[in-house]
Amino acid sequence: MEEYEINAATLAIIPLDEETSKVYELEEEYVVNKSSNSIIRESCAYYGSSYKGRCEGTKFLTGIKAKYPIIVEESRNIIFFPTASSRTAQCCWIALNQIKSYDKHKKVGRISFMNNKKIDLDISYYSLENQICRAIMLKSKLYERKLEDID
Repeated sequence: MEEYEINAATLAIIPLDEETSKVYELEEEYVVNKSSNSIIRESCAYYGSSYKGRCEGTKFLTGIKAKYPIIVEESRNIIFFPTASSRTAQCCWIALNQIKSYDKHKKVGRISFMNNKKIDLDISYYSLENQICRAIMLKSKLYERKLEDID
């Protein structure tokens, strides 16, 4: 597959190598001939913003200065977080709203998604938990802003 846009059913984007990724959705799995970071960047553009703009928005809202969780699509609260620096080819991207639970499995972090699919990530449980907490902070700040607009 050459093209892929993140959507509400996307669970995770896992790099297979520097130019190929496996995309997990609720019902499907795809191999996409793009890096995980390219899929994220192109999806941000598809939904009307640049990746850099999304990172700057996260930094402004949360104060986070590295490994930014980002709002890929705002109206449906599609928020993804990286498992490593987005400058590395090993960076996986995980959909916050699709996580059912997470735990430590052997020496790595494991995520269970809403469809009961499980993925082991090559990061520690503590790094995974930190990235999830940062993404939740971003989601909370976004929610606060939406409430301010209602008042």
